[in-house]
Amino acid sequence: MGSKNKLKRFKENETFENVFQPSRDELVDQTYPLKGNWNTTFFKNNNPLVLELGCGKGEYTVALAKKFPNKNFIGIDIKGARFWRGAKTAIEEKIPNAAFLRTQIELIEYAFAEAEVDEIWITFPDPQIKYKRTKHRMTNSEFLKRYKTVLKPNGVMNLKTDSEFMHGYTLGLLHGEGHEVLYANHNVYKQEGSPEEVTSIQTYYESQYLKEDKPITYIRFKIK
Repeated sequence: MGSKNKLKRFKENETFENVFQPSRDELVDQTYPLKGNWNTTFFKNNNPLVLELGCGKGEYTVALAKKFPNKNFIGIDIKGARFWRGAKTAIEEKIPNAAFLRTQIELIEYAFAEAEVDEIWITFPDPQIKYKRTKHRMTNSEFLKRYKTVLKPNGVMNLKTDSEFMHGYTLGLLHGEGHEVLYANHNVYKQEGSPEEVTSIQTYYESQYLKEDKPITYIRFKIK
């Protein structure tokens, strides 16, 4: 994507009522007005709040919002030019229960209050295979602690990935730390009885992986 195009998208994002771009200072200084108030201030209802972390182009966030109109969805990514597409689609198709937040996943506790979130999706994250990249792996212990803070006591996590490594690493960690694995499958499209919201929604890249017959893995769990 050219820098001209990126700039255009950044400018357009600023005009979208469903896009939020707080500064790091605003979040860390605990002055962000939406923290603890996403449902009352933006969505204006009391429906369950669901996050998609590292939402990329926002395809999954938008698809989930269409499929579950009685839930509120927020796609989070640091790359605003990417999720511009999802935000624009949500506006064009009048999907009121989809929003986008531009921030780092590391700052999630500053953007959401304790126990504000009902469910979290992580879809196709970078597995960060090299050992020194472990700290960026989105299901490591530190990240799980952050998610636990913002999740309701009964909140649920979903990990969908094409990386066998990420799937195995996460399962091992969950079992090792005593978290509750509700469902795990290393090839959801080949398994009968896979959760429908997992197999009925696909990102562009996911459909490419499936054409190559690459297995897609999925874990649903609770952080203890």
